[in-house]
Amino acid sequence: MSSPQRIVSLSASNTEILCALGLTEQLVGVDTWSDYPPAVKTLPKVGRELDIDMATVAALRPDLVAACRSIPGMERNITRLEAAGLPYVAVEPIGLDSIFECIRRLGAATDRQQPAEELVDRIQARLVVVQQQVASVTERPRVYWEWYPRPLIAAAGKSWMTRLIAMAGGENIFAGRAEESTTIQVEEVLAHQPDVILACWCGARTPPTAERVAARAGWESATAVRSGRVHVLPEAYFARPGPRLADGLELLAAVLHPERAAQGVGGTGRP
Repeated sequence: MSSPQRIVSLSASNTEILCALGLTEQLVGVDTWSDYPPAVKTLPKVGRELDIDMATVAALRPDLVAACRSIPGMERNITRLEAAGLPYVAVEPIGLDSIFECIRRLGAATDRQQPAEELVDRIQARLVVVQQQVASVTERPRVYWEWYPRPLIAAAGKSWMTRLIAMAGGENIFAGRAEESTTIQVEEVLAHQPDVILACWCGARTPPTAERVAARAGWESATAVRSGRVHVLPEAYFARPGPRLADGLELLAAVLHPERAAQGVGGTGRP
């Protein structure tokens, strides 16, 4: 298999994976959200994940387009790539284990199989370190993970966040729902009385603040609000199914178990 020399990435997660595989110089275009590593910021932009300009993609003459189906609607890109006759690979991260398979699939499509396996090993090793650091915690806080505010969208059972929350020593209050993400009502959150509320909004024009989330009508009765455990976490560490989820887990463990932060939770290094 020959390694592609002109790659266009249609998602920020794919961009980060490809760069981690040593393919930064082969990237000739990326989606609007791709901003990491810094070297990709100057590349031509081909539009947002759900609004890709396929003419711009074609004009870049890619010998591989890295597509993704991480959120509903992105599957339209596949249809349009096929109609345009552009060579592509499409990954679909659903749950933590599938993210590792996505890395391997991108590695296979770019003749980077060995670097892909090594990247997976490094990420998994970092996840294990965090799990070990919180393995002896006696209290596992109940966590409400919010992806979007209107309507309220929470991480559910199939989400990689449910696994990451468990690895960080917590429990997702909506883990019992079969979906990856679930639309909920305020009353459902309050009924669960989460110990910790975490807001990580995807694609929001105005980023959240902990004060803004805590000040919602009726939320003053929530355990997390009364104890001051409402936090905003960076989308880039959690909403992009790629290498920086390891950074995210380290941060998450420190938030859920601040008493352990001084003992080494977090900061084990990047993949």
